[in-house]
Amino acid sequence: MRNSLLVTSICLVSGVAWGQSTTLTGQVQDAAGQPVIGATVVEKGTNNGTSTGPDGRFSLRARTAQPRLVISSLGYSTQEVGTEGGAVTVKLAESSTSLDAVQVVGSRSQNRSVTDSPSPVDIIDVREVTAKTGQLDVNQLLQFVAPSFNSNRQTGADGADHVDPASLRGLGPDQTLVLVNGKRWHQSALVNLFGSRGRGNTGTDLNTIPAASIERIEILRDGASAQYGSDAIAGVINIVLKTSVNELTANVNYGAYDAKYRFDDKKFDGGNFNANLNYGVGVGKGGFVNATVDFNQRQHTQRANVPAPDGIQRREYGDPKASNASAYLNSKLPINENIYAYVFGGVNIRKGDAYAYTRFPTVTDDNGNPIPNPRSNPTLYPNGFDPIITSDLTDAHGAVGVRGTFGGFDVDLSNGFGSNRFHYGVDNTLNATLGAASPTSFDAGGFQLQQNVVNLNLSRNYKTVLQGLNVAIGSEYRREWYQIFAGEEGSYRKYPGPLSDRAAGSQGFPGFQPRNEVKASRDNIGVYADAELDVTKAFLLAGAVRFENYSDFGSSVTGKLATRLKLSETFSLRGTVSTGFRAPSLAQINFNTVFTNVVGGKPVDILLDRNNGPVSKALGIPALTQERSQSASVGFTGRAGSVLSFTVDGYYIHIKDRIVLTGTFADDDPEIGTILQGLNVGQAQFFANAVSTDTWGLDAVLANTLGVGAGRLTTTLAANLNRLLIVGKAKTTPLLTGKEEIFFGERERAFVKASAPPYKVNLTFDYSLGRFGALVRLVQFGHVLLYDYNGDPNKYRDRLTTDVALSYALTNQLRLSVGSSNIFNVYPSFFNPQATENGGAWDAVQMGSNGRFYFAKLQFRVSKQ
Repeated sequence: MRNSLLVTSICLVSGVAWGQSTTLTGQVQDAAGQPVIGATVVEKGTNNGTSTGPDGRFSLRARTAQPRLVISSLGYSTQEVGTEGGAVTVKLAESSTSLDAVQVVGSRSQNRSVTDSPSPVDIIDVREVTAKTGQLDVNQLLQFVAPSFNSNRQTGADGADHVDPASLRGLGPDQTLVLVNGKRWHQSALVNLFGSRGRGNTGTDLNTIPAASIERIEILRDGASAQYGSDAIAGVINIVLKTSVNELTANVNYGAYDAKYRFDDKKFDGGNFNANLNYGVGVGKGGFVNATVDFNQRQHTQRANVPAPDGIQRREYGDPKASNASAYLNSKLPINENIYAYVFGGVNIRKGDAYAYTRFPTVTDDNGNPIPNPRSNPTLYPNGFDPIITSDLTDAHGAVGVRGTFGGFDVDLSNGFGSNRFHYGVDNTLNATLGAASPTSFDAGGFQLQQNVVNLNLSRNYKTVLQGLNVAIGSEYRREWYQIFAGEEGSYRKYPGPLSDRAAGSQGFPGFQPRNEVKASRDNIGVYADAELDVTKAFLLAGAVRFENYSDFGSSVTGKLATRLKLSETFSLRGTVSTGFRAPSLAQINFNTVFTNVVGGKPVDILLDRNNGPVSKALGIPALTQERSQSASVGFTGRAGSVLSFTVDGYYIHIKDRIVLTGTFADDDPEIGTILQGLNVGQAQFFANAVSTDTWGLDAVLANTLGVGAGRLTTTLAANLNRLLIVGKAKTTPLLTGKEEIFFGERERAFVKASAPPYKVNLTFDYSLGRFGALVRLVQFGHVLLYDYNGDPNKYRDRLTTDVALSYALTNQLRLSVGSSNIFNVYPSFFNPQATENGGAWDAVQMGSNGRFYFAKLQFRVSKQ
């Protein structure tokens, strides 16, 4: 009865609101009177909105008695208008050089819109995406809306279980530069050791920034080291934080997976709860303070019980459990009409636990006979045990600066400091050398990366030089610190006694030892200059040059040239050529540890030696140096018949001396075997500038908005085609001559190539009718080829996933959305879990490995008139 009354009440409220509404119509034009396609039209104070069609016209059913409209479009100044006169015609002014100019990554000209850019740029409206899809964190949002972006959740991959590696155009996570509000953001302290993406790389943990704090994400799909510095070989991701004022938004989201392959009777798992709140207040004339708080909790999934030919080597396999709490701030504080200060940043605290490999009570000897497992203890764990690797991550970044106009120059001076600290623990474990007296949990130590950046940028636009010249110069000073800190003694020590022949340290994840501890730092200074010249209204030329010097390995000079030619008002050609570089991260130079891997069902302790460590020196591994790149892109943009808009860009990226994680050398190797035996480890591997790669690809985006019946249908087709080739043989040292297949063999090469599928295609249908909305999204993932520990090829075949979402505005301020991601419950190809990288029936590839996801979202938004 209560449920019936609730449903009836909702229907009555909705019906009253519907009955009181009126239809608003109008057209949005630019300053020349041409229609603006895809402009956003929102009824102020509500979540009611639409976009303009191919003729710039819109129709919107109002929900308030005296509605006002807020109209915006990228590259134009936002405008608010009343509707007292019936149909409205709105002319948007282009954003010009001002303190409020739109930040578009890839250009320092403040009067350049994204459609004018000579480089391909994607603009993702995060509010629109989060309102209509089941993904909650930034990595997964981008994975399914940006074809050139790839990110996977991993399991059984130690630290990578807690930080999802992400990449652009099939390159490494550390070959994409991340900015926030146009300022360099810090990387994670983690080095990825497992998995098909990010192996041997560091990267930026995008999930530390809550989606609720983000207004939009700009993805520059082009080499940009000359413009922004190290790491921008594949491109740049710029996260723009919210600037709204007098508007309160709140969201509550929950979803769970269809637990098809669980071994118990549980129907759902991996429950994901998210709640967030965002509010902004005005400060002075044109200033604001906008704040966000966000909480997310994700439960384990269990996918160990799957169709597989040869049994299992893990009883627990699935997504890690994690809880995130974040607080973020963005502000602009006017000082006078020409100068303002700004402060932005936030903190994220994450706690998680991930499954490690099972330690069964018995194992088989060389003759196939069962014997007690020397890595377990029958007194503590009669049935064996499943270690849990816990994580305690603290990530914070803050930036403060002042910006203003002085003598015709736009001057921006800032300082930003960021820190990422990763602290491990191990539960449900033991130190086998202590027998039944062993503790069952340990502090395993961890690592931390910190970065401080001082930045000075000056730019000026000369409107009288031909059709406009923009000149920018600047400098950046960056200092970085990296450290590894040891765990408690029992997490790593081999204790003397009757069990001293057993493996040392905590099972599942041996702790960092005092000999692993390191404190390292370096300085970097860079200077740059770039210019953009509109030779005519149709022809643009741009160029940039940058010099950087690192205190630990030397200098680099990079450059970039770009052009754009408008053949008509509806069609443009564009192209770029550039050189780039990426400095080896402090983590890659200094990281060293002993970790346990399971190969063919047998645990092996592996030493990852630091770049100047004893084993690396014994093999003559040289000091890491920078990666260098040459890249080019060519493409076209336009629209057909004012109905279809499109961009197509081909690209080529050559990278010399890529830093990779090598294969493993056994303790019987004649050069280093005795060293490994003395360290009580079975194998060793290293970081090295080992290979060169060529990447060829194509990005295409087509979009169309049409009136269908009384509603509006937006159709988007986005695709990325990508092929990575490893050029020549791996570069080894004289002592490793003849061991190239061990140093960087077929298996390691496959991991580099699998950073992205050969193609990914996204087709989205988004329909709105009054209070109702519907979205259908199809994503086709190309095949991925990996090799297992037996040397057998594992070809993960093409897969198509389908997402469906329905939404309805219950009131002017409240919207309910429900739906399913991967509604047809598609899984990757299954393989032998005894031989895969992470001990499950599949590796971390393609669209993930959890199956169908159901979700519901309640979104509340209200603003003051």
